[in-house]
Amino acid sequence: MLADELRNRGIPDERIIQKRYTEMDIPDDISAKDMYNELTDCIRGKGHCYLLLDEIQEVRGWEKCVNSLLEGQDADIYVTGSNSRLMSSELSTYLTGRFVSVPVFTLSFREYLDFKKGDSRPEKELLEEYIRFGGFPVIALGSYDEQNAYQIVNGIYHTVISRDIVKHHRINRQDLFDRVVKYILENMGKTFSANSISKFLKSEHRTVSVESIYNYLHWLEQAFIIYPCRRYDIQGKSLLKTQEKYYLADVTLKYCLLGYNRKMLDGALENIVFLEMKRRGYDVCIGKNGTKEIDFIGVRRDEKVYVQVCVQLPENSDREIGNLMEIPDHYPKYVVTLNGMDTGIENGIKIVHLADFLLAEVW
Repeated sequence: MLADELRNRGIPDERIIQKRYTEMDIPDDISAKDMYNELTDCIRGKGHCYLLLDEIQEVRGWEKCVNSLLEGQDADIYVTGSNSRLMSSELSTYLTGRFVSVPVFTLSFREYLDFKKGDSRPEKELLEEYIRFGGFPVIALGSYDEQNAYQIVNGIYHTVISRDIVKHHRINRQDLFDRVVKYILENMGKTFSANSISKFLKSEHRTVSVESIYNYLHWLEQAFIIYPCRRYDIQGKSLLKTQEKYYLADVTLKYCLLGYNRKMLDGALENIVFLEMKRRGYDVCIGKNGTKEIDFIGVRRDEKVYVQVCVQLPENSDREIGNLMEIPDHYPKYVVTLNGMDTGIENGIKIVHLADFLLAEVW
């Protein structure tokens, strides 16, 4: 995609140099020096070049090569990798701050509709499918029934778990690790702590240290299985250190292991809204306003948005609307619902259908 974009901007092919370090013609023992020599040969005499280096983590010491290229060559360098050995936390050490990290999420609803161009079904039906089948591109491109779709996602999940976590971090007791993951999936969008997981496992006569649970959570986050969402005290204007929530990289990661039923809708809608806010570059927190809770506060530079999420607005909507009304500022406030009959504006608070929220250009 990057190469296509560069070509569309008029960059000639000879100045777009692509390397994938998992291909068969790349020697297993390629060194950073070999990599550097090959790339400098490709660049020589061509002017400003664009290096697209995929699965770069397969080359031991790749960071030395990239640093040398940054210092000595006239080139833009794009580095991509698909597992947790290429983390932004490591990049900040390797590349001494000279990089921009671009996170890639599963498909947004707008992107899902792009993948479904030519599908004559109404938008509402496609939204229901998106909620149930998630945003993995391979699913969106095909015509799968529920069982096959979840089987594919299950394969993706277990590949990441086994390759990027269990093997990479040498987890000996995978049964305990799997039970912790299952607990997190079951409690998607609910507040809990490492201590509460440890106590729950003790009730099942399983023993795992709080430190190990913290490690599991960190590794799941590194492998892009989960995203933490911290709590923010609106009155005290500070982040709280306890009772985070965790959301999944895609809602189908829960369905493929636990099955799907409509009782999961509340958590699924929260997860979808959370990811959409992250895609748009917002830092997302749970809001605490005294004893009241706001599902999400999104901050992006000098912008801020407050969001409550519900399947259907209840008759007594104090939690959804009342909690937002108590916030003493004039930033946009939304209640996002799946019931089109509930939409409108109440006391300055916009009540919008999920599809309209996901497809809006700006909030």
